[in-house]
Amino acid sequence: MRIDAHQHYWKIDRGDYGWIGPELPALYRDFLPSDLWPYLKKHQLDKTIVVQAAPTLEETSYLLSLSEESETVAGVVGWLDLNDPECLLHYAKFKQHPKYVGFRVMIQEMPDANRILEPHFVEALRYFAEEDVPVDLLVKSEQLAPVIELLEQVPGLRAVIDHIAKPRIADGAIEPWKSQMAAIAKHRNVYCKLSGMVTEANPTSWVKEDFTMYIRHVLEVFRAERVLFGSDWPVCLLAADYDEVVGVLTHALPETWTQHDNDRLFGLNAKEFYKL
Repeated sequence: MRIDAHQHYWKIDRGDYGWIGPELPALYRDFLPSDLWPYLKKHQLDKTIVVQAAPTLEETSYLLSLSEESETVAGVVGWLDLNDPECLLHYAKFKQHPKYVGFRVMIQEMPDANRILEPHFVEALRYFAEEDVPVDLLVKSEQLAPVIELLEQVPGLRAVIDHIAKPRIADGAIEPWKSQMAAIAKHRNVYCKLSGMVTEANPTSWVKEDFTMYIRHVLEVFRAERVLFGSDWPVCLLAADYDEVVGVLTHALPETWTQHDNDRLFGLNAKEFYKL
């Protein structure tokens, strides 16, 4: 099974996508399974993981209902507010759905990433670690220090770093991202999505070579067993189309990369991480 492990669907008139407005014409319209299907077919991708794009319980419910209508949706990564005293009740409701595979923590949106180290936050994640629930971590490269500390406090967390932690590709910056990702990769239950990279580069003048050192480093420290391909479609359209996103990744794969490695990157690891 070949899987795109990170993409989004939305209907603008639902009203909870506050970050998508007319100033983003490439994104300011509905994106639904019928729009993505031609690209999945072209790249021989069987299924996708749909990830929340709005911090609301309502959007998670919407994506779960959408998944019932599309055979290509293998799983839905929803949203939970770990600061909400009733978050475990919401989780208990969502997990009853057969296509609910976990939730995402939007560290990127926090004014202070150190909030993830507050006792109630750590306690909640320890619960999910004990339950072996897959957790996506949306984080920017400058927020990695508290993430490293969090993983030390919750060493059993089944986590995946979205978008290779958004290094400053447009600037060609490599440290401290490089060292911090190596530290995170030491946690054998943490994976990394090779996704969301084109939007961290110069949107109008990037070339494939801009991404190679970042991709190669992720492959080196997480190895073939813990990396997942994700298109980040349609957000990627701000800088690249679906074909270009796939091309950026395949261009950077080392000569020693095997077909089995490719199978893991493009599906087997997602199947394993999300327990499909």
